[in-house]
Amino acid sequence: MKTAIVLLVSSASLLRVQAASEVVAIPSASDVVAHLMERDAERQAVLSGYAATRRYTLDNKSRHASMVVHLTVDPDGSKKFAIVDESGSGTVRKHVFHKILEEESAASSPKQRGQSQISPENYWFESAGVEMVNDRRAYVIDLKPRKESKYLIAGRIWVDAEDYALMRVEGKPAKNPSFWIKSVHFVHEYRKNGLFWFPVSNRSETDARIFGKAELVIEYFDYAENSSALSASAAHEAGK
Repeated sequence: MKTAIVLLVSSASLLRVQAASEVVAIPSASDVVAHLMERDAERQAVLSGYAATRRYTLDNKSRHASMVVHLTVDPDGSKKFAIVDESGSGTVRKHVFHKILEEESAASSPKQRGQSQISPENYWFESAGVEMVNDRRAYVIDLKPRKESKYLIAGRIWVDAEDYALMRVEGKPAKNPSFWIKSVHFVHEYRKNGLFWFPVSNRSETDARIFGKAELVIEYFDYAENSSALSASAAHEAGK
């Protein structure tokens, strides 16, 4: 009897030790961001630019506007926009859509990109745990901007635990990007496409001075990577 009890106790102890050994440690927020920056630099070095299409739609009780834009991203990350089609409220298009394009184009230049980068120079970080996003494990990190800037955000990011790539960004600008916009809350989502992660949607609730509260939706599609990036992506997929 005593032998049986000893065996049971020993078995239970072994199971506890095994379970403890299988617990995956969560890296610190600073370590996750360091890996994110490193992997982003690697992906940027391989991705020799790309093209895509975006559709902007804004609605509120009294106004509607839409715009389709062709985007070209150079190897250095600089963005160029060409408006393909636009309709609806001219006020919305001028003071919201066009302003967004101007700001994003300026922020994408190599000289300005550091001002919007998720880095220790721009943010304080705090771990908020681990969640599953689209069946993938993600590290959740709260961002606190070190200064008020229209290029920074106050919010939260989700980082893919395998690729160390942005999966989701939620929050608000650290500083309102325009006089015409009183407040913005947004959710920006990314999806993996071959070797790379690209934006797929941006939904925001905007309170503007001219037309009040509205919902802005930006859809991203028709991605076309440059030939060198396509070759690297294909080689990566083939080696899996």
